[in-house]
Amino acid sequence: MENMDPTSYDCAIIGGGLSGLCLSIQLAEAGFSVVVFEKNRYPFHKVCGEYISMESWNFLNQLGLPLGDMDLPVIDQLGISSQRGFMLNHTLKMGGFGISRFTLDHQLSSIAVSKGVIIKENCRVTGVRKADKQVSEIDSSCGTYHAKIVCGSYGKYTPSFLQSAELGKGSDGMNYIGVKYHVRTDLPTNRIELHNFENGYCGISKVDNDWQCLCYLTTANNLNKNSKDIGLMERNVLFKNPFLKKYFTESEFLTQQPLVISNVSFKKKSTDNQGIFLLGDSAGSITPLCGNGMSMGMRASKLLAAELIAYLNNKQTKEQTLVNYKRSWDKNFGNRIKVGYYLQYLFGKNATTDLALRVLSQLPPVTSKLVSLTHGERF
Repeated sequence: MENMDPTSYDCAIIGGGLSGLCLSIQLAEAGFSVVVFEKNRYPFHKVCGEYISMESWNFLNQLGLPLGDMDLPVIDQLGISSQRGFMLNHTLKMGGFGISRFTLDHQLSSIAVSKGVIIKENCRVTGVRKADKQVSEIDSSCGTYHAKIVCGSYGKYTPSFLQSAELGKGSDGMNYIGVKYHVRTDLPTNRIELHNFENGYCGISKVDNDWQCLCYLTTANNLNKNSKDIGLMERNVLFKNPFLKKYFTESEFLTQQPLVISNVSFKKKSTDNQGIFLLGDSAGSITPLCGNGMSMGMRASKLLAAELIAYLNNKQTKEQTLVNYKRSWDKNFGNRIKVGYYLQYLFGKNATTDLALRVLSQLPPVTSKLVSLTHGERF
């Protein structure tokens, strides 16, 4: 739909990450005007494991991303190691594929623009308020805008004008950090590995550009105990796992400095905040060891798009839209996030993790079931 007023839209989306871009494309295809506010400029890197389960393959193709032409690694083998050097090997029934956020978000942003979405890059939203019963006013570093619907896809960090007192703490009260590198190393293209160390775990898998993504999660306490020096922490803590020591000492690191995020939490937050619809990590994060946060974000965009299209076509009220979206979100993701909580307790512990992996190695059906609980059906 052609938008005559460059400051007024049917939908405004705060954050141009994966779920926000997917939502914008779906709404634009349905004929609605959409503006996306992104504080960075594409393309850019993000701290993310960059493994996507096959449940999302068809959806991304439908949005216009030609995955079959991109020569992406298809991953169907899983390895999980303990700090003591034991490796559990398992075949993934559904499997997944690897693609960097540098490539994925940039490609989706181009598709969104081609569909008529307006993307405001290097633009930070500073406030949202009701202009009247039907329209919200959005203040940003690039001007003031109006929209019938406002959505939050701003990721793990809640903007200051929406922050809650619980920001920055996980369900267990821990404060986590995430660290990511791109490397080149000796790892089979079809394999993803998860390596445990004290109070953390590190994933590695192939993505595009002949890169491997090496990304780990640990507690801020681990970093503090090592003079807040990431390299020192890696040598003192991560290197105790022999597999990790090998990757860190024998891989080609494509950048000297990693990407780092702090104050990471894993919990269900809310599907709305002050009338703003939330999706992706803004609504709740699954623990990285489940490897499926990106698929959750994309599926949430599809669930929310259906409800917003009904609202914008005057087929339901905003109140009904909020209720329907929450119900749908809980149905699709509630159990997956709970499973993530429980699995988190098994990982990053020396003796407990080693024992759990040795038991699971003798029970392939149980391992398959645990993996399936963190995945959904194709959509």
